[in-house]
Amino acid sequence: MVKLLAFVIGASISTIACAHMELIKPCPRYNANGIACPQLPPGNSIDWNVNAPIASSGIKLQPLCKYQTPWPTPAASWAAGQTITAQFSTHGTRHDGGHCEWSLSYDQAETFVVIHRRLSHCFYEDSGSIVTNYTFTLPADVPAGDSVVFAWTWVNAMGNREFYMNCADVTITGSTSTSFTGPQMTILNYPGYPMVPEFRGNYSVGLSYYENSPLITVKSSTHSSMHIK
Repeated sequence: MVKLLAFVIGASISTIACAHMELIKPCPRYNANGIACPQLPPGNSIDWNVNAPIASSGIKLQPLCKYQTPWPTPAASWAAGQTITAQFSTHGTRHDGGHCEWSLSYDQAETFVVIHRRLSHCFYEDSGSIVTNYTFTLPADVPAGDSVVFAWTWVNAMGNREFYMNCADVTITGSTSTSFTGPQMTILNYPGYPMVPEFRGNYSVGLSYYENSPLITVKSSTHSSMHIK
């Protein structure tokens, strides 16, 4: 019985380590598989399981962003209005898609404003082809900042009810704007937030939370963020 239990636990850990998805560029905090990653902050270790969810079946596994200590130097430097690419590992389990958002925080990952979404069929084209890179335009009116947090979040369509989040530290230049307004990042299947069931072919599951997400205004790091509705 003890050996069986050990096997089950080991298999579960292996599944978490080998499956799921991860952002690899810009390099998320402490990612072992990331591209052009900065040096680790002192006293921290590389994470070989960045592709694992931060919550599963209602259980919190890690805090939002996974790690709250940023990279000592930025993982990317962008200009407001430029085209950026979020690159994902070609290995992993896409769980039949789901809802993805890409967001920015100017207050050390306390509040996030959405800059891009791929809802219902994340990691897939409408044709069914697999997607590993998402390219979109960074809004021209996002504020500049030396310590901006770029986040990818995902609610998977199939499997355990999970929430994924990777965070990369970036700098943004080329903007005179002091604030930006957009939808607040949606959090689901994480303790303290709504749970949504498996989609089971119904890709409208959970969409109402995204459609009704309140608008939030984020400001440069010297100002606080606020809700406007």
